[in-house]
Amino acid sequence: GLPAALPALPLELTVLYNSLLFTAGASDSAIKGEAEGIRQGLLRVLEACGACGQDLGTEELWQKVLQEVTVEELQAPLHRLGALQAAWWLAAGRLRSDLGRAHCSERQNKLLSLIKAWRVPPEGASLPLVQSAKDLKEILCTAAAFLQGLQELEAGNFPTALSLLQEAAGGFCSKKILAQIYTCLGCCAQRMGKPQTALQNLKRALQVDFQCLPALSHAAAVYHELGETDAELQALTLLYQALGKNPPAAASSSPYFLMRTELLVHTPVLTSLLHHHHPSEVKYLLAQRCLQDGRVADAVEHYLDFLSLLQEGLQQQVPLDGSSALPRIPEVFLEAASALEQAGRHQDAITVCEEVISRTTDLIPRVLQVEERLEQPECSSPGAELTGGLLSQKKESLCCLAWRAAGYLHQGWAWAKLGESKEAVTQFSRCLSDLLRLQLHGSGAKPTENFQAEVEVLQKIRLLSLIGRGTQFLELGRHKEALLDFQHSLQISPGDPAAASYLVQTLWKLNRKQEAAAQWQKLSQSSPGEDGQQRGQGRPLPLYLVSCLEQAMFPHSEPLARSIQDYLGTAAQDTSS
Repeated sequence: GLPAALPALPLELTVLYNSLLFTAGASDSAIKGEAEGIRQGLLRVLEACGACGQDLGTEELWQKVLQEVTVEELQAPLHRLGALQAAWWLAAGRLRSDLGRAHCSERQNKLLSLIKAWRVPPEGASLPLVQSAKDLKEILCTAAAFLQGLQELEAGNFPTALSLLQEAAGGFCSKKILAQIYTCLGCCAQRMGKPQTALQNLKRALQVDFQCLPALSHAAAVYHELGETDAELQALTLLYQALGKNPPAAASSSPYFLMRTELLVHTPVLTSLLHHHHPSEVKYLLAQRCLQDGRVADAVEHYLDFLSLLQEGLQQQVPLDGSSALPRIPEVFLEAASALEQAGRHQDAITVCEEVISRTTDLIPRVLQVEERLEQPECSSPGAELTGGLLSQKKESLCCLAWRAAGYLHQGWAWAKLGESKEAVTQFSRCLSDLLRLQLHGSGAKPTENFQAEVEVLQKIRLLSLIGRGTQFLELGRHKEALLDFQHSLQISPGDPAAASYLVQTLWKLNRKQEAAAQWQKLSQSSPGEDGQQRGQGRPLPLYLVSCLEQAMFPHSEPLARSIQDYLGTAAQDTSS
């Protein structure tokens, strides 16, 4: 409440500087809000000089102080307050707003330039400081370079981002922040198409601070891109083990500072890059990659571990809203069933599929209509929210139908492997019966773009189920029924090599040799590039269907091919004679 006096202001401003540093340093979270103490200090300075600035904003207040206050004794205290103001501005995202207003070719940030150009005034020995202005400048430079590097990384300006992040890595910060900077450098290099440089930076991050687990996660992703499966699985295993342990105390800086880089750098892009996976997400990634790479025994072990985590209430621990690495839970069950089938554990696979079937039964309408075109209203129109909700509901119903049908499909193949052809036919028939619920409406009976992916999966399941049932009809000697299934398969997917090959075999068994030979010739003349339908026309199949696709492939039959060739040769001789 005392009036401001010039002789006392250096001490007053120094106490304010120390107090603000203690306040910032006492917090473990990032600085937020405005530094009201700085504003009050500046108003005190103006008051002592016979001026006022109550109605001015922060920037205008600083301009007025710097223009009107020329007292030599106040220069060093004001410089220190200015440095704290820069810290608050950095933490408040001022750097990002400046960049957002700047032209792309003029992105050199004013605040960063000012910090670099700042000449720190000599410190007076009579007034002790809890953190020197020189150290504060180094921290500000590091934070500003880090923040601008993140901004450029988010904008896709990778060379500029790389340069700024490298500058930040050479700055003044704790081991924890240095590891984060190296992780960001690794991500930047990865996006630039430089995987080896990315790995070098990610390894540096782990060398600096092994608790920087996002670096390990990103390294696994780089190894995946390079096709180095052993290294990827090793990284994921280490990540899973590390996540299961109690983390030691965070790596700290030495010496300790009240104002630290971590208090100034908190942006959505950094949060995204440093996202920590839940252990169950990593366990799923291990299972998925093992299954994709054909390591069936390991895949089964990881999937069963994951399913046991589900029993422990995983849904409450991991967000299943798309932000997680996990797919929808029924898909995980179906992938587990696929792994169990490939491992020869057919009864276990049947049990897992039964869980999917029972859980989705009540979620599918009796008839599921998909229109060829469904116009979506503008977002601002009254019907937009309702239409969006209907689309979402219909998409969910299509997914549930696919999961349930896939459950029957897997059960059909499992019973077939067990030699139970009648039971296999029953399950394949249930799958096909389920798929009759889907009705396509429109001139070309093609799905709207909103549901194209879901309908393509359902059509692939229908194809695989028809082929599966046809093979079991052959096993039971019911050749005419098998023929109908293979013909229907080719209507769904013209030119499918598996269906066409089984059709040839069935016609031959029915002694319709001329038709079989004609189909065989047509199949032989088709080029390998025409096999687009077999792999979903470039759209990747869900992982849980890959094993079914492989089981549906026609086993090469040399005797059949030789018999048809002999028949064609005899027919040609008869024609020439």
